[in-house]
Amino acid sequence: MNYWLIKSEPFKYSWDQFVKDKSTFWDGVRNYQARNNLRNMKVGDLCLYYHSNEGKEVVGIAQVIKESYQDPTTTDPNWVVVDVKPYKKLIQTVSLETMKNDTRLSGLGLLRQPRLSVIDLTEDQFNIILELANEK
Repeated sequence: MNYWLIKSEPFKYSWDQFVKDKSTFWDGVRNYQARNNLRNMKVGDLCLYYHSNEGKEVVGIAQVIKESYQDPTTTDPNWVVVDVKPYKKLIQTVSLETMKNDTRLSGLGLLRQPRLSVIDLTEDQFNIILELANEK
């Protein structure tokens, strides 16, 4: 299994809306590195759901339910989406500030490339963030 962090501005697509919708395709990615991360996602992979700009915090866990395919919002074949569903809302959100202050997360992609919308995580990084959310 692989682990990821996906970012959404809550006023555009919040965790609560995601839960109401029960699943969605993750679209709008127009960065090649983020696109490559989408291409590498496999069914069953887990994704931390991060509210960017407002809140700046991990709020839940999503699960990949369909691997990459042509982004239906564009005719450009370079761009792909994956389907994800809500997996679990976190007991406690984990703020960007909390992640920055935890030395175990110093190599976290979110801190190194804050504008990247789809970020790969190590299993350790994923588990540390869950620990910070009181999930373990």
